[in-house]
Amino acid sequence: MKIKFNTIEQMLTLAANINKPLSEVVLQFEAQRSEKDPNEIWANMKNSLEVMREAVTQGLAKTEKSFSGLVGGDANRLIKRSKSSACLTGAVSGQAAAYALAVNEVNAAMGKVVACPTAGSCGILPGALLAAGEVLEADDDKLIRGLFTAAGIGMVIAENASIAGAIGGCQAECGSAAAMAAGAITEMAGGTPQQVSDALALALKNLLGLVCDPVAGLVEVPCVKRNAFGAAHALLAAEMALAGIKSVIPADEVIIAMHQIGLSLPRSLRETSEGGLAQTPTALLITERLQAGKPAV
Repeated sequence: MKIKFNTIEQMLTLAANINKPLSEVVLQFEAQRSEKDPNEIWANMKNSLEVMREAVTQGLAKTEKSFSGLVGGDANRLIKRSKSSACLTGAVSGQAAAYALAVNEVNAAMGKVVACPTAGSCGILPGALLAAGEVLEADDDKLIRGLFTAAGIGMVIAENASIAGAIGGCQAECGSAAAMAAGAITEMAGGTPQQVSDALALALKNLLGLVCDPVAGLVEVPCVKRNAFGAAHALLAAEMALAGIKSVIPADEVIIAMHQIGLSLPRSLRETSEGGLAQTPTALLITERLQAGKPAV
């Protein structure tokens, strides 16, 4: 059977035809597209999972600042808070956010990460996936299947909209990553393909219009902390879908709407650092200091 798709609806139809989860649709698609053995593709995805785990471990342990001095040590702070009795958000949300911070702090320190879908949004999927996996007591096979589901969602978004902040704003990066994570977690938790679709739509549509306004042109502020929020956001979207809450607007229409919104954003809010937070007095002072070779803060 020929496996080909470029919309979420087509993915759902294929899953129904082969009576398999979306992760299997994506795995078979990639095997046919690349003409590689499915076992090789699986092994490559397992390697990506290990890179994600290592980034989380490294980031949680780090307390030093990045070269710019803008980020660093926050993952360590938040993981301690999330494990305390005073944690307000619940262990899994706090851990997901801390894990997401950890991965992005490793990225800011020029460490190895998996761009999923981009380096600037690289913490959301690992953070949410690994934190949820702990609660679900998921083995590596289940986590890897979640990653394949996430990959399929990302492929559809990239095909029909964009995953680049320079084109669609941060909704295209952190929004897409949250949608990918929400879908992955939903399948991992036993959700149906339709629930996966609802989860990704819920996650993405609540981040529509998010601008890309990096301070001093660096993927650090506000990018790193946005990843923490995105991870927690994905968990809630998955929880809602698993509870039977549906997205009134279908996933494919949400993706198209995101693309149209991105094209409507002014250039100043699409990764140019010419607007938004990047043009606040504090951000301008940080930019000036960094350009002069001084510490940012």
